[in-house]
Amino acid sequence: MTAPEERRDDGGMVSPWRGTTPELLIAAVAVVVAAVAGYVAAGWAGLAVVAVATAAGVMVLVRALLPQLTPDVAKKARERPRARMLTGYSHRRFVVRNAMRSRHYYDVELRPVLEHLLAARLAERHGVHLYQDPEAARRLLCRHPRDAGLWRWIDPRTRPQARESEERRGIPRHTLARLIDRLEKL
Repeated sequence: MTAPEERRDDGGMVSPWRGTTPELLIAAVAVVVAAVAGYVAAGWAGLAVVAVATAAGVMVLVRALLPQLTPDVAKKARERPRARMLTGYSHRRFVVRNAMRSRHYYDVELRPVLEHLLAARLAERHGVHLYQDPEAARRLLCRHPRDAGLWRWIDPRTRPQARESEERRGIPRHTLARLIDRLEKL
């Protein structure tokens, strides 16, 4: 069993077992003496009792020496990743579902995310700045004639009026799927 290591002030590692050699030797001699005494007194059964008792004692000792987490920290460490992942997924699903129902919700919540993704893809892979050269961005996004209708859903120059967008339906499912597909392939 390897002991955990601690950092020294100068950045090196120091074992917490350093300087415990006499105590460990005394413990080892005591276990050997107890094993011999158990064997002499009761044969193999006595040796087995000493081995089990020694193993249990070592486990209790090691458990006591290991650093303990407080119950709240341990509980949060176990629960946080699951809760965060579920919340993230359900929030994204909520945003997409509402963006397909309401144009206003699409314009306020989903469009900025898609626009940001488009700007990042264009800058990283093509060296095109979406806001400075939107025509070059449109040509890259809408390479095929069937993609021409996608641009109006993500064009950074157009911002619909609030009253107009509140009354209209959101982005159609097939259009959103095609737009995401184009963003992935861009």
